[in-house]
Amino acid sequence: MLEIASYLALGALAGVLAGLLGVGGGIVIVPLLLLIFGGLPWGEAQAASLAPIAHMALGTSLASIVFTSVASVRAHHRRGAVDWPLVRRMSPGLVLGTLAGSWLAGQLSTPWLKSLFVAFAFYVGIQMLLNYRPAPGRELPGPLGLHAAGGGIGVFSALVGIGGGSLAVPLMSWCNVPLHRAIASSAAMGFPIALAGALGFIVNGLLAQAGGQVLPPLSLGYVYLPALAAIALGSVLTAPLGARLAHALPVARLKRLFALLLLLLGTRILWSLLR
Repeated sequence: MLEIASYLALGALAGVLAGLLGVGGGIVIVPLLLLIFGGLPWGEAQAASLAPIAHMALGTSLASIVFTSVASVRAHHRRGAVDWPLVRRMSPGLVLGTLAGSWLAGQLSTPWLKSLFVAFAFYVGIQMLLNYRPAPGRELPGPLGLHAAGGGIGVFSALVGIGGGSLAVPLMSWCNVPLHRAIASSAAMGFPIALAGALGFIVNGLLAQAGGQVLPPLSLGYVYLPALAAIALGSVLTAPLGARLAHALPVARLKRLFALLLLLLGTRILWSLLR
């Protein structure tokens, strides 16, 4: 019961932060799942044949974003903020890149995946502390360039378990897409990333299981179903609350506090690697 309550609380936190600060749920879901999974009996086991917690955290995070992104996209679409032609042009690259990234993640060990997430957490945390935004410097590239950009975003999103907004929004802003339109379009791009990533981690986990790797009960490949259900429920229920709070609270100050929290979580995971 305590475990399920932890997942519900994590989903609620991710939903509020997504609505309040515009950050994707994966950036907070992954590090906290690493901590929760590490305290479970199957996560504490060190045998190579047992479930790698980093793969389970990434796969579960991406699967939960499938559900939360739908609510976010609907809200942005009602405001007419999503650039659907741009989303469609980038989606093939996003899907192929995410599938490739999920396969690559399956070949990497838990320490390598943790290290990648630590580097990403520090990048996002420092960027938010400094409130850095790339100055518009060019126009959007052609179809080939968009496919390549989508592929790169997809690969990295799968490796760190996010919906891609931390990479897609700066890219679109640099290419003269207005910020509100970049955020809305990035939310729409999060759905194909999350769907392809979840499928990739499910398939890779099932193949690993067929090869002798022991996965925890109630898992589907590298997706832990109890965590997925509770996180999805918590985040869908609280995302509208976060959006309302965004108009009543000092968002700039809260963003700095969240950046410090992200740096703290990154440091905690780094310490677990160095012990």
